[in-house]
Amino acid sequence: MTALTLSRPTSALLVEDIQAPIPAGFVLDSGDLLGDSYISLRLAGAPDAPKVLALGGISAGRDVCGPSGWWRETLIDHAGIDLQRFCLIGVDFAPLGDQRVRFSPRDQARLLVAALDHLQTPRLHAFVGASYGGLVGLAFAELAPERLDRLCVISAAHRPCAQASAWRGVQRRIVEFGALHDDAAGGLALARQLAMITYRTADEFDARFGAGVDASGRGPVDGYLEARGKAYPAAIGAKRWLSLSESIDRALLAPESISTPTTLAACFEDQLVPLALVQELADRLPDVRGFHSFHSQYGHDAFLKEPARIAGIINACLKEQLDV
Repeated sequence: MTALTLSRPTSALLVEDIQAPIPAGFVLDSGDLLGDSYISLRLAGAPDAPKVLALGGISAGRDVCGPSGWWRETLIDHAGIDLQRFCLIGVDFAPLGDQRVRFSPRDQARLLVAALDHLQTPRLHAFVGASYGGLVGLAFAELAPERLDRLCVISAAHRPCAQASAWRGVQRRIVEFGALHDDAAGGLALARQLAMITYRTADEFDARFGAGVDASGRGPVDGYLEARGKAYPAAIGAKRWLSLSESIDRALLAPESISTPTTLAACFEDQLVPLALVQELADRLPDVRGFHSFHSQYGHDAFLKEPARIAGIINACLKEQLDV
């Protein structure tokens, strides 16, 4: 165990990494076998407090709110969650190794059920999922409603939109082309550049980079994209990335079958999860407790880049649960 230092209030809480064994004979819905033997978790906060599971995009992991945690600014600096009243669970998405398997958000949800059994946690206080994590949250609520009090879904819906699937398909073919030419990492770096364009908006790129190129034919935006692409293969293997990217496009849920009280949040400028798609989800869910729509130049990445706004949505959802 280690200690987690918080910005507010100033205190230290326990952090524990846990490896929950995957049940023997676990087979993915596709029929593929998973090479992993365990689910990698991190608990942060008050150990005996109500549990809140927080999942993000496919690049996010179990370090949710540590010093370099992917959601620290939202959850800690902007007080999205009070870790003296809750225990936060972060997860490394399967597959952990660099393997390519036909995975679905429902498979991730099945693994989470096994992890909660290992933790002896019969019921979550809340599941907060953003981007891919929102897909897994919806799948979890459909699969095991008895294990969940409340669901908060941010920048995600019950199915992919065709344009987003098209972008991801091109990215996967770029990685496959690179692998075919013995440069899977180079293909992944180039695919990441394309992905970064879909995460943000034209307004943000115009304000940040402007127009024009230098004598070499490159402009400021090229340098930014190339740097993001170059760094990415160190964070995730090409085969694992292909598995998780495909998993997004395997999501197809029936909102009517999800009885868990749900809070939704969507950005008008999100190119990957259009507001109309989240509205469709809201119209079909039996129990929507809140639907927050907002503008942001960050588009899909608003769940990361608008910490104050997102923290308020999460905090309100958790507090509403406390009053139930």
